[in-house]
Amino acid sequence: MGWVPAQGRLAAGLLVNLAASICIVFLNKWLYVRLGFPNLSLTLVHFAITWLGLYLCQALGAFAPKSLRAAQVLPLALSFCGFVVFTNLSLQSNTIGTYQLAKAMTTPVIVLIQSLAYGKSFPLRIKLTLVPITLGVFLNSYYDVKFSALGTVFATLGVLVTSLYQVWVGAKQHELQVNSMQLLYYQAPMSSAMLLFIIPFFEPVFGEGGIFGKGTWNIMVLLSGVIAFMVNLSIYWIIGNTSPVTYNMFGHFKFCITLLGGCLLFKDPLSVNQGLGILCTLFGILAYTHFKLSEQESSKSKLVQRP
Repeated sequence: MGWVPAQGRLAAGLLVNLAASICIVFLNKWLYVRLGFPNLSLTLVHFAITWLGLYLCQALGAFAPKSLRAAQVLPLALSFCGFVVFTNLSLQSNTIGTYQLAKAMTTPVIVLIQSLAYGKSFPLRIKLTLVPITLGVFLNSYYDVKFSALGTVFATLGVLVTSLYQVWVGAKQHELQVNSMQLLYYQAPMSSAMLLFIIPFFEPVFGEGGIFGKGTWNIMVLLSGVIAFMVNLSIYWIIGNTSPVTYNMFGHFKFCITLLGGCLLFKDPLSVNQGLGILCTLFGILAYTHFKLSEQESSKSKLVQRP
C-alpha cells in the first residue's frame, strides 16, 4: 500500500513543477519586456529568495539542516552558475530553433554521463524513446536552425554543464544522504554568492537596466522569486525521487504543453511540422513512461516473490 502514496506524492510534485514552470516563463517574460530586468540578476534574486524560503522552512521545522562541507556542495554550485551563464549565452548567440535543438541534447548526454561515470545501464527500449523525442524537437525548430562557430561552442558547453548539474542534483542527494531541501539549503546561498561576482561582467549593476537601477524593482520581481523557489525545490525533489532522465522527459512534456497552450489560449500559429513534432515528442514520452512503469511493476513482483 505504501507504493500508492509515493505515486501520489510524485504526481503532486510534477504538477507543482508544471504549474510553477509555466507561470514563471510568462512572468519572467513580462519582467524582461516591461521592466527590462536583467536576466542573470533575476536568477540571483530567484536563488536568494529560494534560500530565504528554505531558511523560513527550517525555522518552522519543515526540515532539519544537515551539516555539509562547502567542498561537497561546490561542484553543484559551480555547475549551476555555468549552466545559467552558458544557457543565456547560447540563447543570445543562437536562434530560438538552434537553442531548443541544443537543449534537447541534454537527455542523451545525461544518459551518456550516467553510463560512463556512474556505471548506470539503460535498457535499449529506454534509449530508443530518445529518437522520437529528439525528432519531435527537431521538427518543432528546424525552420529556425542556424549554426555559427561561437553559438555552437556556447550551446555545446551549455548542454554539457546542464547535464552535469542535473546528474549531480540526484547523485549528491544519494551520496550525502540528504533530501532536496537540505541540499538546496546549502547550494542556493553558494550559487547566489558566485552570481554576485559573475553579474558585473555580463550586466549593468547600477543605473538604467541594472539590478539596483531606478524603477527596476516592483512586487512582480518578488512574486517571480517566490515561484522560482517552488520551481527549484520541485526540480530537486523530482530528480531526487526519480532520475535526471525522467525529469528531462517531463521537461519535454512541459515544452509541448507550452506550445499547445500558446496555440489554444493566445492563438499562436502552429505549423503542420510543429504539430507533427509535438506528436512525436509526446509518443516518445508516453513510451518512456510505459517502460518505466513496467520496470516498477517488474521490481515489485520480484520483491513479492522473494521468500
